[in-house]
Amino acid sequence: MANKKLAKKQKSKTAVSKKTTSKKTVSKKTKAAKSHSRAQRAVTKHAATKIELQYIPWHTIPLENMNPLLQRQFVVGQEIMLARVLLKKGCIVPEHSHHNEQVTYILDGALKFWIDGREITVHAGEVLCIPAHMPHKAEALEDTVDLDVFNPPRADWINRTDQYLRHEK
Repeated sequence: MANKKLAKKQKSKTAVSKKTTSKKTVSKKTKAAKSHSRAQRAVTKHAATKIELQYIPWHTIPLENMNPLLQRQFVVGQEIMLARVLLKKGCIVPEHSHHNEQVTYILDGALKFWIDGREITVHAGEVLCIPAHMPHKAEALEDTVDLDVFNPPRADWINRTDQYLRHEK
């Protein structure tokens, strides 16, 4: 009789163990399926917004005359913008700020910046990183060519609503 009770007890433990294991397996399978489904949706969404390779020589982009001392060209990627800015000596970029992070690389010439309570002159071959929302102003100390990188792209430049640059000087 004791053996029958012991056998029954062991059988009961095995059944509980199988149910628990079964629940764990189902739970793991469900989580994996949900994760796979999320990943699949992300891949599908990414594929729907096809990212295209762009090859764009600067000479194919018309120069935009902002004012008599300032011209620019720009290329817009999915999450970044590259601008080539041509400033004649004496050109002033009025104080402004934007929600875009900016990296300025001077190819030729020099720009003096008034930023964060300091004056910083950036010469050819030098870089200035300007955090988002930081007010800044610049003056071309000589004819200057600079490359500006913005993240995200500047909507005001794309939409041509950047009136602070479109002044007479």
